[in-house]
Amino acid sequence: MLYFAYATNLSRKQMAERCPGARPRMAAKLPHYKLIFAGWSRKWRGGSATVRQSKGDVVAGALYEITEQGLRQLDKHEDYPMTYDHLNVKVVTADGEFVEAVTYIAKGRVDETKPSPEYLAVIRDGYRDWGIASSTGKTSMFQEMDRQSRSRGGTED
Repeated sequence: MLYFAYATNLSRKQMAERCPGARPRMAAKLPHYKLIFAGWSRKWRGGSATVRQSKGDVVAGALYEITEQGLRQLDKHEDYPMTYDHLNVKVVTADGEFVEAVTYIAKGRVDETKPSPEYLAVIRDGYRDWGIASSTGKTSMFQEMDRQSRSRGGTED
């Protein structure tokens, strides 16, 4: 099956640790969603990434080929089914082809919260791992992450 990774799961190092059998495939985009930070992660000391429907926006990410066992491994790290749920999505590849994949989405109503600078750094590393350009849709995703971080009560130092 194909898994659409976004945020810290774009980090090839992190995915190798979380799901050793995952095979990186290609960069992809999730149309009509946006990346937000919500809730509170004790590990990261800040908000965690999720996606939210948003017409006209795009979430940049990547596809990994994973097995059912690999999905179960990821489930443990994503606190499925308590915090995150599976979401079947259609993503678009660089060739313009739509493919079906599974991803994670935060459960219930989620209030946006500030992500930690460390969390944002891992996300940036993941985008670099995949050679994903920093602009998606209307604004640079890095500018948007920084804006969200500042608007939730602080600045990145």
